[in-house]
Amino acid sequence: MKTTRDTHTNEYHHAMGRLLALYTQVDALIGDVCADRIATAPDDAARRALIKQVGDEGRHVAIQHEWMAEFGTDPTPVVGEAQAAAIRAHFRDLPWLDFLADLYVAVEALGGEAVQEIVPIADPGTRESLRIPLADEVDHVAFGLGQIRHELAGLPEEERRAFLTRLPERIDTLASALHGMGIDLKGLFQAVGVPYAAVRDAVLTRRADLLEDLATAR
Repeated sequence: MKTTRDTHTNEYHHAMGRLLALYTQVDALIGDVCADRIATAPDDAARRALIKQVGDEGRHVAIQHEWMAEFGTDPTPVVGEAQAAAIRAHFRDLPWLDFLADLYVAVEALGGEAVQEIVPIADPGTRESLRIPLADEVDHVAFGLGQIRHELAGLPEEERRAFLTRLPERIDTLASALHGMGIDLKGLFQAVGVPYAAVRDAVLTRRADLLEDLATAR
């Protein structure tokens, strides 16, 4: 049986390893920020969902660590500790509605859309390592969007419009912060065989659909 090193170039192996390390680190950070918000969630249903997600993210990290060890990738974190601490602090201090928007729209839904572009071209082991995390992510996003709709329904119309108006800027701010960390996402995606234009187009389409959905929700 051929190994990943036999069937893919060194460039692919290095780039996919860095993407796997980044995805694993993001899942760990998501688990951290969800754990931080359990005590201040608005109701028992939200607390239960956050508790479940903390468990899900821990399982994802374990799956990904196991595969990365077999894949033979560099385990060095992609996001530095100071940057990771800043990310955790950002989410810790947000009002509930902004927390939902940043985590479930900007990070989970749009970040997950980018990862989906990798799946069709990935080696079998990487594809399998992403299967459970991406399936769970669908449930997480559904929870977050449902919570946003619920919160918006309870706002005065002027506040609701103001939130929706600033939502694209919130998404752009988080995207800029990621690129500002010095991570060459374009180079990594292209090295594994995914044209960055395809990633960008998929994310922009998903973003437009999400914004339209939230704007029309009542």
